[in-house]
Amino acid sequence: MAVDSGIRIVLPGFANTQAEAIDQLLSIEPAEVPDTTKLGPSDVVVRVRSASISFVDFIMMTGQYQHMASPPYVPGLEFSGEIAWTGSEVRNFSVGDKVISDFMTVGPRSKGAYQQSGAWSSFAVAPENGLYPLPSGFSFAQGCSFLGSYETAYFALVKRAKLQAGERVLITGASGASGMAMVQIARILGAEVIVTGRSSRKLEAVLSAGADHAIQLDGDNTGSLASTLRAQVKTITNGAGVDAVIDTVGGAIGDAALRTLKFEGRFVIVGWASNVSESGGRQTFEPDRLPTNIMQMKCLQVMGSPMVIYSMANRAWRAKQIAQVTAWAEEGLLHPHVSHSFRAEDFREAANAKLRGEVVGSCVINF
Repeated sequence: MAVDSGIRIVLPGFANTQAEAIDQLLSIEPAEVPDTTKLGPSDVVVRVRSASISFVDFIMMTGQYQHMASPPYVPGLEFSGEIAWTGSEVRNFSVGDKVISDFMTVGPRSKGAYQQSGAWSSFAVAPENGLYPLPSGFSFAQGCSFLGSYETAYFALVKRAKLQAGERVLITGASGASGMAMVQIARILGAEVIVTGRSSRKLEAVLSAGADHAIQLDGDNTGSLASTLRAQVKTITNGAGVDAVIDTVGGAIGDAALRTLKFEGRFVIVGWASNVSESGGRQTFEPDRLPTNIMQMKCLQVMGSPMVIYSMANRAWRAKQIAQVTAWAEEGLLHPHVSHSFRAEDFREAANAKLRGEVVGSCVINF
């Protein structure tokens, strides 16, 4: 396939705030076609077509993430595109093949030689084992919104919560990319799905994606949130409570969700979006304080779900994880939801749409 010139988006240094990173620091530069004479025999050049925009990108830009690339770097965790060139030892891909990237092997969340191949660029260099075929029926926009979200969901629901058919699960913050993935996988597992959110528009989209019940929450007071959430969950479950909670939000909502669990319920911590400040630096993080008396009296299991950390240390588990979500995708059971799509040149508009909370599921830029 023909390879043309392109662009890349670069972060020159960590920002004081997420808004500063988006509106002032990020810049567009010309992207040169990689010099293939300097690449290895197992390397692949990808002509990027779509790249995801995630909150992890923003957290990285302000120096708050647990793993960060050193500026200057190209942000973007996941991309999809077409093979433009392959090294002499590449056996599984050919020029023109449609692929998605492995964010643990390529880009700013990876470690090693391919960390600088961020997704927000017209061209990316990846090793052969850092790519997977684009699932059948997926658009490029869906492809770059797949592995990170669905692996996160699978790990939380299957490995940590051990969710079973017939059980009830409560998912907080379900309108995000990982939350939407959790709804779909929980339904595949045969669970009844309850979701929370603040926007009626977003909750309607999550219900359309397969959730059984949606609870709209307003306010930040822990007591009122707990009262509202517990009352509605009690009504939905006929007083039984839920078997598992998957919490992506933390803060007051996470605290309230914990209280909806039945005896011996499982509380899985996936994220703490409510505790991440828009200001830069690790010192701005405000940890949660969960009620140990509730955990004790209800005999609860409270557990973390560090999918990336676990998967990097347990390659056999990750292979199984990817094989299962890919199989479900090929069967047509998984459908990444992309509510916002922009030209790469309009990356500021795209990033601000994500930052303002306008996005349901995924937001992508197209090259």
